[in-house]
Amino acid sequence: MKHPSSRRTFLKLTSGLALAAPMSALAAPANGAVVEDERMRIEFDGQMRSRIALLKNGSPIWLTGFDAGESLSLLGGHDAELFALGGKASEEIGDRHGPGRELRLTGVSDQGIEKTLRLRQYRRYPGLALMQVTYRNGTQKSIAVGGWSNGAHRVLPSGKTSPAFWSYSGGTYADRRNWLQPVTKGFAQDNFLGMSSSDYGGGPPIADLWRRDGGLAVGHLAPVPQLVSLPVREDKGGASLALTYEGDSVLEPGQSLDTLETFLAVHPGDYFAALDSYRRIAADRGMAAPKPPAASYEPIWCAWGYERSCTPELIEATLPKAKELGLDWAVIDDGWQKAIGDWVVDRTKYANGEADFLKLAGMIRGHGFKPRLWYSPLAAAPGSDLLHDHTDMLLLAKEGEPQLITWWNSFYLCPAYEPTRAHTVALVKKFLGEWGFKGLKIDGQHLNGVAPCYNPAHNHARPEESVEAVPGLFREIYEAAMAIDRDNVVELCPCGTAYSVYDFPYVNQVPASDPESSWQVRLKGKTLKALMGPSAPFAGDHVELSDGGDDFASTVGIGGVVSTKFTWPIDPKPKDSFLLTPEREAHWKKWIGLYRDKRLAEGLYRGDVYDIGFDKPEGHLVESRGRFYYAFYAPHWSGPIPLRGLPAGGTFRVRDYVGERDLGTVPGARPVVTVAFEKSLLLEVSPA
Repeated sequence: MKHPSSRRTFLKLTSGLALAAPMSALAAPANGAVVEDERMRIEFDGQMRSRIALLKNGSPIWLTGFDAGESLSLLGGHDAELFALGGKASEEIGDRHGPGRELRLTGVSDQGIEKTLRLRQYRRYPGLALMQVTYRNGTQKSIAVGGWSNGAHRVLPSGKTSPAFWSYSGGTYADRRNWLQPVTKGFAQDNFLGMSSSDYGGGPPIADLWRRDGGLAVGHLAPVPQLVSLPVREDKGGASLALTYEGDSVLEPGQSLDTLETFLAVHPGDYFAALDSYRRIAADRGMAAPKPPAASYEPIWCAWGYERSCTPELIEATLPKAKELGLDWAVIDDGWQKAIGDWVVDRTKYANGEADFLKLAGMIRGHGFKPRLWYSPLAAAPGSDLLHDHTDMLLLAKEGEPQLITWWNSFYLCPAYEPTRAHTVALVKKFLGEWGFKGLKIDGQHLNGVAPCYNPAHNHARPEESVEAVPGLFREIYEAAMAIDRDNVVELCPCGTAYSVYDFPYVNQVPASDPESSWQVRLKGKTLKALMGPSAPFAGDHVELSDGGDDFASTVGIGGVVSTKFTWPIDPKPKDSFLLTPEREAHWKKWIGLYRDKRLAEGLYRGDVYDIGFDKPEGHLVESRGRFYYAFYAPHWSGPIPLRGLPAGGTFRVRDYVGERDLGTVPGARPVVTVAFEKSLLLEVSPA
């Protein structure tokens, strides 16, 4: 099915399903069917509605009631939601996801539409199922279709916790809202995965709702970005989610429509397990993050503290202090270039042009740093030489207007247009090959997604080709960088967006991407470790963006790479100064030393241990070099805290490695510490 660029919100949240490993047929509801594995049960009734339970010790915890999980939206009539179940069959399967079982259900609606539901579960992925839905026009007349919905469910409330639900949403918004939010009365978020505004859009194709006792996730497994929505909303005390597509089409007699391959997952705890399962499924299909070089974990100094007014003299003066603090990277940020799109050296700052610029890069290396260069592809400023010479590269809207990139005051270039791609790759080869930089900081919120392109010069078969081409552009950038040096670092910072998972195979460092709080640093770290892998090189971004401008604990504690944009010995911006005062210098030196000593960014992040929404205080665990590193966060805390995730046998010594104090020992079977702290507590737990 083709997916046009319609942006109408499809908030009909009814019901869906969520599944897992090898299915077994059980006693079914009247005229229905049941499937079950060690973690999930799904029951279908005679109308092909389904309800879902999370299994705990074999007992069901019902997450939903019976809902019409998969439906077809019809124009000018009642939607096709109920289908009289007519056929059931199951068989053993084996493919790239390992052994499993497929259930096939068929039914017919009152409108004469035939529905086929294929449900695949794998032993390797308990609690998760892959679903393919096909609708066929079994009548003798044309049927006008307005869209479809998969995995649509109302999750039932449970207990008296407040909030009753937490949510993870993969949509991107210009206000840079939190990816994790409590679902309170009136909460509603469309999570359209196209462009939600001129230069904000895209994100992981997943939504998750969880209660204190478990949760449900839905998403799709298409190999390229799709213009669908994952709406989440509060629903009469419950909460609803779905995967929806809206686009008009006509089903002629005998013609079929396939929806996107959809996955559903149930899980205990928070959303981490569902995202981790999605990552592993995607990896089975060749969409895995690359093994990062050691340089991806090295701490960073960035010249962005001086912002666009930065000069080579300011960078040169700061380098000795950055090296003294124990940093390994020096990043030349925005402002070195003539203009956005004209990636040549600005002669107002570098009088001798490229010669002076390469002299600065040599000085960075001479101080023992690896030089990294800021670059923003797919953007060109009005008046730039690039646009003067190559207006053909522009991404154009349906009305023929260029697409605006607000922050850079620039226009989008089309990633599906071969001259745009060739121009981008040539620049990467110049920066890393000819100029000798060891890394790229690829930056800009516009890089997470693009709008459909209607530029007639590009001869697109479909306008959506531009949407689907963004990951391919990053693939070409990454391959060019690796061909020069396998140790090059390709950092992607799609400022404030929800990250496109389709780009992850082609980058080897991701930052918190302009976090607006320490909470965002931590939730982004947990999310990106789920989507890229438990040892993914996630950087907390400039520490100056955290609470108080100095919260290293939120990066170090969760296994993030430390980064700073301090200025020294002067800061020409007294209003927004990032000057490294003597007091700050002592603080920076301590935390950078702790980061280098503990090396938690290279450790194994255990995102399944603590529920980031419901557990108080907020907890995180990283395993590294045979030790367990716990991080807890709260404005104020006094009381017991369980140390989850320790081996049951033996005794363990507990140490506050920031405050340098021993907290005694705990048994592995029921480890609890009673402590008081302000803001954060970071513990090292090792075998006694």
